[in-house]
Amino acid sequence: MFAKNDNAVFVLDLANQLQEPTLMPQRTDYPHFQPITTRWHDNDAYGHVNNVTYYSFFDTAVNTYLIEVGGLDIHDGEVVGFVVSSSCDYFASIAFPDRIEIGLRVGKLGNSSVQYELAVFKQGEDEACAAGRFVHVFVDRVSNQPVAIPAGLRGALQRLVVQ
Repeated sequence: MFAKNDNAVFVLDLANQLQEPTLMPQRTDYPHFQPITTRWHDNDAYGHVNNVTYYSFFDTAVNTYLIEVGGLDIHDGEVVGFVVSSSCDYFASIAFPDRIEIGLRVGKLGNSSVQYELAVFKQGEDEACAAGRFVHVFVDRVSNQPVAIPAGLRGALQRLVVQ
């Protein structure tokens, strides 16, 4: 049995008040989907996919799109995308062997950076189980200095921009 810690309860309550509420995304909010099959080891001791695994799902969805649609060369290309920020809000749990789809859209497209907006949907369901944000800054592979997003990648990303 755990003892109640009033300070911890206060901090959690304050954090919840400060955080801007996230609306539960709908499937129709996203122009692209990446199917993913959950794996046995994604589950934690509580019987659901552990929260850190969602970031792996996001990374997989983004990079699969960039490679397949934008022509990103992860081995020999001149640019790489560094993740500089990420977050996730959770609405409902998922568990192995759920089949899920990651909705992908672009909320902001800059000169060298892009903010992705993602959502996790159980296959065939319209309401998201989780929603996240993921920011890439594209840099020169050698110098690690920010560079303009190459034309092929920019074109692929522009298809995902939402107003």
